[in-house]
Amino acid sequence: MPIPVEKIRQDFEVLRNRIIYFDNACMSLKPKRVVEKINEYYNEYPACAGRSSHRLGKKIEHEIIAARKKIADFFNAKKPEEIIFTRNTTESINLIANSFGLKKGDAVLISRKEHNSNLVPWIFLKNKTGIKLKTFEFGDIGDFERQLTKDVRLVSCVQTSNVDGTTQDIREMAKIAHKKGAKILVDAAQSAPHREVDVRKLDVDFMACSGHKMLGPTGIGILYGKMHELEKLSPFITGGDTVKNTTYNSVEMEDIPARFEAGLQNYSGIVGFGAAVDYLRKIGLKNIERHEYELNKIITEGLKGKVDLIGPEDPSKRGGIFSFNIRGIEPHEIAGILDHSAGIMVRSGMHCVHSWFNANKIKGSARASLYLYNTEDEARRFVQEVSKIARMAK
Repeated sequence: MPIPVEKIRQDFEVLRNRIIYFDNACMSLKPKRVVEKINEYYNEYPACAGRSSHRLGKKIEHEIIAARKKIADFFNAKKPEEIIFTRNTTESINLIANSFGLKKGDAVLISRKEHNSNLVPWIFLKNKTGIKLKTFEFGDIGDFERQLTKDVRLVSCVQTSNVDGTTQDIREMAKIAHKKGAKILVDAAQSAPHREVDVRKLDVDFMACSGHKMLGPTGIGILYGKMHELEKLSPFITGGDTVKNTTYNSVEMEDIPARFEAGLQNYSGIVGFGAAVDYLRKIGLKNIERHEYELNKIITEGLKGKVDLIGPEDPSKRGGIFSFNIRGIEPHEIAGILDHSAGIMVRSGMHCVHSWFNANKIKGSARASLYLYNTEDEARRFVQEVSKIARMAK
């Protein structure tokens, strides 16, 4: 059943400006309900959770408990305490990098198509501690298994690539990793907004994602971890709210998840994220995934032979992403022309995956990324405008 796009669009104030927003892999737009929930915190109970016993403090504490449970249910975590609030996917990955206890001689295995958020922390850890950093070809299970040697203690990889929208078989990878004694951390920043991510079905040990890509506020994300794996981690950032008691020489740490949520939290972001997952669940991730495919199909068929596509030709294998180049014109020029001449907003550059673009000797790309509020008319308009640019470039 098609999603009610026109009705959905009424929930997004910025779309009244007659823009075509195709930069959703970077940042999604925010529906009214999310903005209202953020404002509700600041207007009705702008207090500290877990510190103050007055009614405002109790109210925000209750709201955070509710949001944590909603998010845990959204990803099918076993219990709400397995959800740790962070600023974003980047911080979640850094938490694992600094808490997992990797030492010289241990290896971390990543794919060759990782966002800098899942590359740079491991390079820094390699330089600091002497761990080994190994890579495998994204999506190639055979190569993954070959590179998964005995010294690999942790696999850290993206599920859906922000370069071209392709997705790896995380469930199979987790099965292989566990059989060989390794744990697996999944970057779900690009998958969680667009498809069902069931952490128990996938059997991942850790999963990271960001609220700002899934209709939520900026500055809020999560780290999911199996409880028995979280219990093995040493705290990354310490201080207020992470301890039950202290003396001048000793510390009694808080229970999970509090021990990993140091300092005053982004309360408005947390409750806003809860509202965002409510919105997504109401529409249905399978419906969103199907809608994006239909839009990508229109774009792919309309621009076939006119642009150089990055990724497989089959749009069903690229989710909601159409990443491309036009010979004779730079990606930033393409993005600028689309914005100024047609109000179409796309991303251009290396999309924080410099390593992959450099390895493949590609300077970057223009990237259109789709979401639940985009329409078939917008997809056709995009085809028309990109076709004009392609003709101009010739």
